[in-house]
Amino acid sequence: MQNFFVKSHGLGNDYFVLNEAELSFRLDEKIIQRLCDVHYGIGSDGILLKVPSTKADFGLKIYNPDGSEAEKSGNGLRIFAKYLYDYGHTSGKKFTIETLGGMVTAEVTQETNQKATLVQVDMGKAIFNSHSIPVICDEPECLDHPLNIVDETYLVNCVSVGNPHCVILRDNLTKAEILKHGSEIENHPLFPNRINVQFAKVLSRTEVEILIWERGAGYTLASGSSSCAVAAIMVKKGLTDRKLSLKMPGGTLHIEVDEAWNIRMEGEVREIASGFLSEELIADLLCL
Repeated sequence: MQNFFVKSHGLGNDYFVLNEAELSFRLDEKIIQRLCDVHYGIGSDGILLKVPSTKADFGLKIYNPDGSEAEKSGNGLRIFAKYLYDYGHTSGKKFTIETLGGMVTAEVTQETNQKATLVQVDMGKAIFNSHSIPVICDEPECLDHPLNIVDETYLVNCVSVGNPHCVILRDNLTKAEILKHGSEIENHPLFPNRINVQFAKVLSRTEVEILIWERGAGYTLASGSSSCAVAAIMVKKGLTDRKLSLKMPGGTLHIEVDEAWNIRMEGEVREIASGFLSEELIADLLCL
């Protein structure tokens, strides 16, 4: 199984999984960028690397296509959970996963069929403390805080769900707007570790529509952690109930935020392909 990979997507947000113990090479920034490149590599929104853990059943490192490491990814966790179950790394449907952003519990709630696999993840607790997110803000919580960019001022709402997020409420959502300003907001000096960006429109007490600019990846069809962040902000601001559906271009996730701000997420995962990295690709990687 040397250099074996599995590529899957969660609502159009695609990752491929590698097992550190099966690799004939070590991942670094340039290799990650090449592997994620759609022309010279496999093409992906990121890499999920199975690693050992002394704290959980499994360890996971999550890499963005620019080579940076992400603390947590909701879609990535669901994809990783499906991989662990489908490829015999666990016989149980419920298990723990250690990430850079903390430990989570995942459960395969519906086994693979012709449609998809449903996976539920307990994503941990929403953190609103400005310093912990982190965001440079004089207020203890960064809610409705003005953020100035070149030709626009936004009111931002910030939260961490193991990784940092900036939620901006809009009356109308347009892809052109988030493409224009996503990178500026992600890299704004207000956010010392950069930030994930969501434009959100409340549809009802139980539905919110969002567009996503993912830190290190750019415009993304869907994001689990972004959905969790938006849900937490909506509940914090009293705009929705605690159980709600997050609608994205790639599909819908179902989120529940409890009274202690713990977040549970459930959504589909579909496998795209599996195989082995070719010797020619690996030779190319080793020359970088």
